[in-house]
Amino acid sequence: MNELVTLTAAELGACIASREVSSEEVTQAHLDRIDEVDGDVRAFLLVDHDGARETARRIDSRIADGEKLGPLAGVPLAVKDLFCTKGLATTASSRMLEGWIPPYDSTIVTRCKDAGMVILGKTNLDEFAMGSSTETSAFGPTHNPWDLDRVPGGSGGGSAASLAAFQSPLALGTDTGGSIRQPGAVTGTVGIKPTYGSTSRYGVIAMASSLDTPGPCARTVLDAALLHQVIAGHDSMDQTTIDQPAPAIVEAANQPDVAGMRIGVVTEFAGEGYDPQVEARFDEAVEILTSAGAEIVEVSCPNFDLALPAYYLIQPAEVSSNLARYDAMRYGLRVDDDGEHSAEQVMRATRGAGFGAEAKRRIILGTYALSAGYYDAYYGSAQKVRTLIQRDFEKAWKTCDVLVSPATPTTAFRLGERTADPMAMYRSDLCTIPANMAGSPAGSFPIGLSENDGMPVGMQVMAPIMADDRVYRVGAALERLLNEKWGAPLLAKAPELRGEA
Repeated sequence: MNELVTLTAAELGACIASREVSSEEVTQAHLDRIDEVDGDVRAFLLVDHDGARETARRIDSRIADGEKLGPLAGVPLAVKDLFCTKGLATTASSRMLEGWIPPYDSTIVTRCKDAGMVILGKTNLDEFAMGSSTETSAFGPTHNPWDLDRVPGGSGGGSAASLAAFQSPLALGTDTGGSIRQPGAVTGTVGIKPTYGSTSRYGVIAMASSLDTPGPCARTVLDAALLHQVIAGHDSMDQTTIDQPAPAIVEAANQPDVAGMRIGVVTEFAGEGYDPQVEARFDEAVEILTSAGAEIVEVSCPNFDLALPAYYLIQPAEVSSNLARYDAMRYGLRVDDDGEHSAEQVMRATRGAGFGAEAKRRIILGTYALSAGYYDAYYGSAQKVRTLIQRDFEKAWKTCDVLVSPATPTTAFRLGERTADPMAMYRSDLCTIPANMAGSPAGSFPIGLSENDGMPVGMQVMAPIMADDRVYRVGAALERLLNEKWGAPLLAKAPELRGEA
């Protein structure tokens, strides 16, 4: 494996800026790595070889001319195929949008380009981000680089897998119920869900508008912070974005110190349904934070137990509304448009052929929850539960600075293991959903391996709204302390992928 693909984004940016190595060399090394191993991993739906090399050469030229660029200039980036990218197909992993090429970039992609980052390609995901394993993708599942027979999490399994397989140093993801954090946990990478509204959703294909949150995926806490800094901030094209400066997240990532911090352990996220090995690694991580000077308090958030059922009413309801736009009339797939079928018949046939089983399940569920006579009983009640969850958080912040829990109840499960049991699949998001319901920032950080299956385990850190810096501070401390304990980052223990001979 080329040494360049093992460097952090921060290291690559510094080397490129000093002209120790060119962006073109770095980009080519990652493209070669993708060519070598992605036949097994299948993290990417599209790789833009020519476009990436052209961008890299352009950045090198600007640096050679003496232009001072940002810390990530020339650094490769993988983009979840939910972000519109001008000139590159954006499919949301659905047949409904197969081959669709947007005429514009999402705001976040624009910001990454303005920062001089090099887009390698588009990563796989669950169809329209609906799933917890990347198995609902219309183009086949992504495989976990730690064990190719296991899932990489979802919906953003492609982005997380690209990091764990050293195909890219950075990736963009979106988190609606845990789609950045859960894949991060099961692949041994870092995944951050920013405060809702602190990153723009303009040009990001919508699933559940009140929950969707774009965020950074990386192998280190500092790398995640550097990418977060690039993408965060108010956007006039997204009126839900918060019009205030982003917290000092890079400074926090460079301050790995939890001395004096009050860290709350959520008591509800333990016990039945939790893998004992996940609980063991979590307890060890809490002990490490204690030894570093943190004050640990137990915190009860009783309404967190209601988050899962409430989420799976609110999210499908918003799905049914957002996916109504795929009507075969304006763009995307069109079936039976032969002049003999009515518009209604064409729409019905198109939606039947274009949406997969999970998308259909959630559209039907959401439509039912919003229907006359059931709105108050289902959707309305779920929104009341959402308020109760927000109040649990508000109460918790009176006694602690952050909350911690396992990022997901189990390690990565085997491909196909839960596809016939939607409820078992949904429980993968048990720990991550409350932060989405409240709009709070949260992150997942590697904390070790299960002794049973050798798969990664993640710790979730949650913080008050617009206190994203606290997530990074705790994550950075964990990273420093654990790397010292292990003698190397967790990914150094991952099996080597050799690709095709």
